[in-house]
Amino acid sequence: MTETALRDQICTLAKSLFDRGLTHGSTGNISARTEDGGLLVSPTGTSFGSLDPARLSRFDAMGRLIGGDTPTKEMPLHSAFYDTRSTAGAVVHLHATHSVALSMLPETDPDNVLPPLTPYAIMQLGRVKLLPFFVPGDPAMGDAVRGLAGKRSAVLLANHGPVVAGRDIAAACAAMEELEATARLALVLRGAQPRMLTEDQTRAVITRFDVEWDI
Repeated sequence: MTETALRDQICTLAKSLFDRGLTHGSTGNISARTEDGGLLVSPTGTSFGSLDPARLSRFDAMGRLIGGDTPTKEMPLHSAFYDTRSTAGAVVHLHATHSVALSMLPETDPDNVLPPLTPYAIMQLGRVKLLPFFVPGDPAMGDAVRGLAGKRSAVLLANHGPVVAGRDIAAACAAMEELEATARLALVLRGAQPRMLTEDQTRAVITRFDVEWDI
């Protein structure tokens, strides 16, 4: 994909997320690998609803800012995924309401925040790790992701929001939507004792779709 096409795709997908309420105001940030090994990143203080393809922050393959506006303050978070997951071609971070709510509940499993309600979150996300609260922009968020040694494609920052890495920008956005939809489903079913996938059913999905799980 040409850089021009990638710039347009980032802004189109970001606006779609914004228009459907998955993030709001000037919250959230998004990035994607370019063909030369660099990065395109949403600038700081911008809205997903009105990103300008020409003003995306541009990094070269050495991690140097070479064009565009000042990047998001969450760059350490994005860099940590790229540096530890060789398959990462894009990273999306949102302040999605239901995911944030799930991060605050005392019964949420910190090693796997999403209950096994449908096969799709398992297929697209594997296990999602709950990380502790960090002040926005704190480089320690990146350190926490690096501490996972590339073994998770998605994390949920407590009281803050989800972060998902994917092979490309479309896959990362799709997985992020699945995370938020599953979090919403978990909240809707809270206290209802739903019939979740059994351990055998979960294992069948993991095996069939070669999901990173036992790590």
